[in-house]
Amino acid sequence: MGKKVKILGFAGSLRKGSYNRALLKAATQLVPEGAELEVFELDGFPGFSEDMEKEPPKKVKDFKAKIRAADAILIATPEYNYSIPGVLKNAIDWASRPYGDNAWEGKPVAMMGASIGMLGTGRAQYHLRQCCVFLNMYPLNRPEVMVPYAQEHIDASGKVTDQKALDKVSELLVALVAWTRKLQATA
Repeated sequence: MGKKVKILGFAGSLRKGSYNRALLKAATQLVPEGAELEVFELDGFPGFSEDMEKEPPKKVKDFKAKIRAADAILIATPEYNYSIPGVLKNAIDWASRPYGDNAWEGKPVAMMGASIGMLGTGRAQYHLRQCCVFLNMYPLNRPEVMVPYAQEHIDASGKVTDQKALDKVSELLVALVAWTRKLQATA
């Protein structure tokens, strides 16, 4: 089987009671054998500024180091105005700058999301895939994890109560590990 696949996960939400943070927390309990998942919190990220990109804040340096140390990335994204939230875009921008110092380069990535709407972050995830093109990341195509009506599937304490959602997150993690190993074998 080889060494463990190190996955770095983060949620594109700052809300403490975030459905996407809950989904990510559930993922930590569903990591398949042969993998480990570390969660990074985006709280405290400053707004991206080219004036600071060559000397980024410590939080940004830590984030880039964690990305580089990871074999794969797991992103849990909400959907704001048919797109990804600003905090997620901000984190993506910081980790890709300055030009020529893209921490995302060549990383396999899986996406998942939960929202109170009926599309469960589908539009945000497709927009996130567009960002992956320039970043030269390798998004996993299937399974897609889009949890609609999240308020019905995640309780007030932040526990995912829907078995189908948990099964899809588990499938996603298994597929991400396989995708990562496949890409590593061809590198």
